[in-house]
Amino acid sequence: MELSTKLRGMTHDHRSTRLDGAGANTIAAFFDLDGTLIPGSANIPLAKAAFRAGMMTPKELAKDLRNGVSFILKGATDERSEQVRDRILAAVEGYPAAQVEALADSFMAALVDSVEPTMQQVLDEHADRHEDRIVLSASPTEIVSRFAAEVGLEHGTGTTSERDADGVYTGRLVGPFCYREGKVAVMRQLAADYGYDLTKSYAYSDSVSDLPMLAAVGHPVAVNPEPALRDLAADRGWPIIETSATPRSRLTSFAGITRLARTVAAGTASGAASVTAAALNAAADSVRSTARTGRQLAIKGAPARTSKRLSLSDAHHG
Repeated sequence: MELSTKLRGMTHDHRSTRLDGAGANTIAAFFDLDGTLIPGSANIPLAKAAFRAGMMTPKELAKDLRNGVSFILKGATDERSEQVRDRILAAVEGYPAAQVEALADSFMAALVDSVEPTMQQVLDEHADRHEDRIVLSASPTEIVSRFAAEVGLEHGTGTTSERDADGVYTGRLVGPFCYREGKVAVMRQLAADYGYDLTKSYAYSDSVSDLPMLAAVGHPVAVNPEPALRDLAADRGWPIIETSATPRSRLTSFAGITRLARTVAAGTASGAASVTAAALNAAADSVRSTARTGRQLAIKGAPARTSKRLSLSDAHHG
């Protein structure tokens, strides 16, 4: 059955019509950004743009690129996410917000074009049902909100940096870090502001770090999930959307090594030596970690596991 048919099958009695702010639909669809709507991390082009603008040193850029490749290979971690948050806050401190916002001019069109075709279809189906589509990301709000607007979504919220009376960044946060439980805090505030019923709403993510976000709604959906989330989704019977012909695998699998090779090849072909070095360092770290825990490199690939592909008609849990 086609994806659109399955989505249309989820039109329930609780559907309502959105009328210019009056009687709006109480159902929302919340989307993670990195690895869910787009492949990779939005912070990679942001870091490159900040470096070109003189806001980062080569060493800082190399570290951010390395973190970005680690995310591609191994998914999000609390430590890396907090490092990126702190680095962004430090990098923008003392700069006018307008100058930082303008960094997106150099990469936003490409970021919008990188939306996964399968996820664009999901976005379109929610729009057809008059359900608000909301992007939540740990990336800066300035990037997330602009991305959402240019894709044609209703809301986009990220991690927000404080500005002083002159519109200059202070290096401090405003509100929660939009990650893990912080995303849920944002979701609840949006629900209060716009009347969303989270028990009837949807959430989409690729990462187990978004488990609080997924658990906060009635219809959680895993998207090209990292191994830990894939296992959890299979155990809980959550739908899974595959955006790639090759599902994400642990780096200690054959598929994971193949993924690394493709990343390195892409970096070499584009002349991005720092990206290639970052990928190799990330791989070395993972292999060292594997050795420390006594596991051997598995050539068989990720453990076979039958999980439900996207069938939102099955995602209604009552």
